[in-house]
Amino acid sequence: MQLNHIATRDGRLSSILREEMKLSAGLMNRLKWDDRILVNGQSQHTDFPVKAGDAITVLMDEPAPQYPAEDGDLTVLYEDDYILAVDKPAGMLIHPSRSRDTGTLANLVIGYYQKKELPCAFHPVTRLDRDTFGIVLLAKNSYAHALLQAASLQKTYHALTFGGPETDSGIIDAPIRRLPLPSLLRQVHAEGKPSQTRFAVLARQGNICKLALAPITGRTHQLRVHCAYMGFPILGDPQYGSQISTAFSDRLGLSYQQLCAKKLEFIHPVTGQPLALESKLDTQEFNFL
Repeated sequence: MQLNHIATRDGRLSSILREEMKLSAGLMNRLKWDDRILVNGQSQHTDFPVKAGDAITVLMDEPAPQYPAEDGDLTVLYEDDYILAVDKPAGMLIHPSRSRDTGTLANLVIGYYQKKELPCAFHPVTRLDRDTFGIVLLAKNSYAHALLQAASLQKTYHALTFGGPETDSGIIDAPIRRLPLPSLLRQVHAEGKPSQTRFAVLARQGNICKLALAPITGRTHQLRVHCAYMGFPILGDPQYGSQISTAFSDRLGLSYQQLCAKKLEFIHPVTGQPLALESKLDTQEFNFL
C-alpha cells in the first residue's frame, strides 16, 4: 500500500507528514531510514524543504510475520483499504505467543490476507481475552493503526450474569489495580486506577440477568472485575466467578464466560464516515432471551 498526497503549502517534509498526512512520529522515523518516503519520486529525509504542489508518496509495505498463515473460517464484519473487523470466537487467542504460534486470530487473518493477495499486516486495535468473543477491530497497516489508536471507540458488550443490579441502568465507579505478583488478575482497590463502566439491563429471569456493558475506561478485565465486585459475576467466568455462580454455570453447561463484544462505533479516521459495527455472535440464549 502507498499513501499519496499533494502538498498544499511550503514547509519541512516532517511537518507535512505529521499535519497533512497524519503520520505518527514513530512511523515516520521508521520509514525514513528505509527510504520509504518520496518527494516527486525521489527518496528524501524528513528535513527536506517541500514546496506547495510537490507530490509526496509514502510506501507502506509491512514486514512478513514470524508466525504461519492459516486457512480457516473467518467472519468478516467490515473491510476497506485501511480497516478489517472480524468476529473472534470464544477460546481463541488474539496473537501467537512464545509457546503457541498457531490457531490464533492472527494466523487466520494473515491467511486471509495472503489468499486475497493483500500486502497487509496484523495490527489489532481492540483486544479480547481468550474466552471473550465478538468484534475485534484490526488495522491493515501501521498508518491506519496509529490513527485508530487515537480515535474514540464506543464499545458495547453483552453479558449474562448471576444476579443483577438493583437498578435497570447506572454506572459502576470502582478503581481497579493488579493483584500482587505473580498473579495476573485484577481487583477493586482504593489505590487502583479510576475505572467506570456504564450498564443497562436488557432482560431478567430468575438468577440470570442480561446486561449491556459500556466501558468508560479501559482497564484490564474491567467488566469482569466490576460485575464480580458488584455481586453479579459473569456466568462462566473461571477467574472472577463466585463459588455459587460457578456451580450455577456448570449446571447450565456453560464452558466459557458469557461476555460478547457486541457493538463498536467510531468515526473512520481516514474517510471521516461514522461506522457502527455489530457482532453476529451473542451470549447464549435461555428462555427469556
